[in-house]
Amino acid sequence: MSWAGPEDILLSTSLASYLDKKLLVSLRDGRKLLGILRSFDQFANAVLEGACERVIVGELYCDIPLGLYVIRGENVVLIGELDLEREELPAHMTCVSVPEIRRAQKAEREATDLKGSMMKRMEFLDLD
Repeated sequence: MSWAGPEDILLSTSLASYLDKKLLVSLRDGRKLLGILRSFDQFANAVLEGACERVIVGELYCDIPLGLYVIRGENVVLIGELDLEREELPAHMTCVSVPEIRRAQKAEREATDLKGSMMKRMEFLDLD
């Protein structure tokens, strides 16, 4: 039997208040998951029911269905309850299909890679 320290008790009681509520979970790798918290443990491992990954690129977004999803606690950066009575996204955001958001992600990644490689090529110039 292991002893639970005060920080474990605080974590458990705070997550308990989110049981059966719709949450937004931000992960270390930058992904954002939405779903209903059904279970958790002392390590903040969590189970989301009806989970989806919300992908946002510019003013486009897509909620990619994941179903029942287990999240390892060490990957959680932030957990927050969603207000079901408020609109989740600004009105100017456009919902697109999974293939469309994947194309937008790829284009954004390529643009970032190009910018990085251009900066690397220009390092020899001392612009300071």
